[in-house]
Amino acid sequence: MIVLGIETSCDETAASVVEAKNKKKKILSNILYSQFKEHKDYGGIVPEIAFREHLKLIDKIILRALKKAKKEFKEIDVIAATGGPGLHGGLLIGTTIAKSISLSIDKPFMPINHLEGHILSPRIEYNLSFPYLVLLITGGHTMLVIAHKIGKYEILGMTLDDALGEAFDKTAKLLNIGFPGGPQIEKLAKRGSPSIELAQPLINSNDCNFSFSGLKTSVVKIVNSKKNKSDKFKADICCSFQYTILNIIKKKCELGLQIFQKKYPNKKKKIVVVGGVASNSFLRKNLEKFTITNNSNLFIPAKNLCTDNAAMIAWVAAEKFKKNKQNNFNFQPLPNWHI
Repeated sequence: MIVLGIETSCDETAASVVEAKNKKKKILSNILYSQFKEHKDYGGIVPEIAFREHLKLIDKIILRALKKAKKEFKEIDVIAATGGPGLHGGLLIGTTIAKSISLSIDKPFMPINHLEGHILSPRIEYNLSFPYLVLLITGGHTMLVIAHKIGKYEILGMTLDDALGEAFDKTAKLLNIGFPGGPQIEKLAKRGSPSIELAQPLINSNDCNFSFSGLKTSVVKIVNSKKNKSDKFKADICCSFQYTILNIIKKKCELGLQIFQKKYPNKKKKIVVVGGVASNSFLRKNLEKFTITNNSNLFIPAKNLCTDNAAMIAWVAAEKFKKNKQNNFNFQPLPNWHI
């Protein structure tokens, strides 16, 4: 099966061609354009700008993906596009062009849930069987999920306010260190020490829900109280911010693993970390230590499969189409599509 995947849910314009043959899978191409420079002056994503960039780039990105994969439209078996959640304008562009291709070559169209794309993405690289625990950390979502099987996901907890990626971006904007926030904070944190005490919301709540608004407020108060915001101070607060995030994540993952083990007492504990924030090297390294301590196996996709990409969209379509050969041509974008 050859699948063309399209991803336009936020500020990445992406297309990928994936080949699935029996249990073997291969990414033939994975082309992505990130709109960092278009949004950096605003310190965040501007939906109207994202819409215009998707509209301008999508044709070229799809053609580049086909060229790199050495495939023609007539060789594609399924066309998939992110149907939500995300910005409505971007979703509309992605699904519309996918439907147009579907109609023109008479092949099925499949809308894919962006979050499901992240949840299943490690199965592209690893021989990863169900069930497993998922820590999903992106710009718009933060949640702990048990993936029981394809299409069956149990949410154990989620953020009650800001998503983790959003907290990174807002902290970076406050410190005036650039956009996107995650890479900038990670870079500065390497030169700092975790010497500043920050709030850890819901750390002792005994559930799997997250809250990052209080952490952000804690950073705001400390930054605003400093008259001289030296490079050393910025490095220390970035380092402290990352360590605080790590403590919160570890506590919630411990609870998640306990729930997982009660449901599956005879299964090996497996934890998957996905989403754009999972590309943070500090978190990756320390979560590896965490899983060793907790006698569990860790699976994190390569960094280019952590951030928004079309390969994960194509792969979900390949996995699901085998089970349900259905054309969803009448689908309309769902900006708040839940798993």
